[in-house]
Amino acid sequence: MADYPIIADVSAYIVRTLREKMCPEPIPSPNNIEISSPAAQDVDYIVGLYLYDIKEDVMLSTPNTVQRGRALLSKPPRPYSLYYMVFINGSSQMGLKAPDIQKIIGRVAQIVNDKPSVRPNELQSWLDTQEPPIVLSQAKISLEEKVRVWQAINKPYQISLFYKAAPVFLSSGEVISTPRVTDASFSLHVTGEERR
Repeated sequence: MADYPIIADVSAYIVRTLREKMCPEPIPSPNNIEISSPAAQDVDYIVGLYLYDIKEDVMLSTPNTVQRGRALLSKPPRPYSLYYMVFINGSSQMGLKAPDIQKIIGRVAQIVNDKPSVRPNELQSWLDTQEPPIVLSQAKISLEEKVRVWQAINKPYQISLFYKAAPVFLSSGEVISTPRVTDASFSLHVTGEERR
């Protein structure tokens, strides 16, 4: 199962995908797309990706333990949902007008619609288990909830996109050693036809 950097790996994947598909049009440079908070000061990028919430998905069931090699077990992975906001940096020096912002937002939505999922082993190449894809979908939240996200960082609401990335399985860091077999006994019983 995916190790603890998986959350940062998902964020980096989203930014990398946006950089590949949005540059040089409508965004001039890959450096203009960043992982950031709208509250960050003195930053000059155009598109920001902000991870604003992480929730454990208690609806998904996981096994009691997971086998690691021949003699090791670990606690089960926990499934999480990551909540992102894609926003336009209002303090950018690019002098964007409303039609420019709408084009950028539209292109982001198009990119996510075209490639809405990624397999965990694409993010962590050492994974040897097949995990379900992490799907990026529109977060089903109301306008009031979106406004509250902006208010939490003391910023006025701006047009932005809200996404949920799930399921993100996070493995346990605790490994349980299973006891070695030191003694075993076997018995053999052969049955056959009775002799006359």
